[in-house]
Amino acid sequence: MATQASEPRTPLSRDRVLRAAVAIADADGLEAVTMRRIGDALGAEAMSLYYHVANKNALLDGIVDVLMDELNAVVDGDDTSGGWKAAMRRRILTARQLMLRHPWVPRLLESRTTMRPAVVLYHDGLVGLMRSGGFSYDLAHHALHALGSRALGFSQELFDPSAGAGAESERMLVDLADQLPNLVGMLSEIAHDDPDSTLGWCDDQAEFEFSLDLILDGLDRLR
Repeated sequence: MATQASEPRTPLSRDRVLRAAVAIADADGLEAVTMRRIGDALGAEAMSLYYHVANKNALLDGIVDVLMDELNAVVDGDDTSGGWKAAMRRRILTARQLMLRHPWVPRLLESRTTMRPAVVLYHDGLVGLMRSGGFSYDLAHHALHALGSRALGFSQELFDPSAGAGAESERMLVDLADQLPNLVGMLSEIAHDDPDSTLGWCDDQAEFEFSLDLILDGLDRLR
């Protein structure tokens, strides 16, 4: 009796390992990314993955590489006919779309002790856009500092006030109304539990673009 030949297994590769890790992080968060989970997803022994990524740190670096390579491929050759500012804004908002698709990436980037080559290449492109608009290297350097994490499409928050949100925090605001009239007045008027929030407390798209445009407009005046 003839037996049906089994389909050949797709061989492991660094790219398959990294993309499986990205899929796991998207589904269950970055903490869920382990060699065992990746091996299960690929139908391979966890130990066999170490041929492609030496350790967990190399795995995390590789995830940054694969995502930033995708971003660089998208923004490469941006149209600058509309001026440096429009091109810069478009590039940064493209990066933000990556962060929205993978909301765990900002924390991953912040955890890296050295800047990955693909991240450096992305920033080189930003400097190139500014140079095309007449920026000196000195002003471009200041601009990168002013943009900070926004250059990559996200904003770093010093703290997360929403962590203490609830009835208790609301009572505290009432109790402190006399001592902190300005903050209480602002927080009473502005709701921070926006269902359309994207990458953290008060970091919806409108807030991000407001800050980005403020910086770009200021840089354009300096230019």
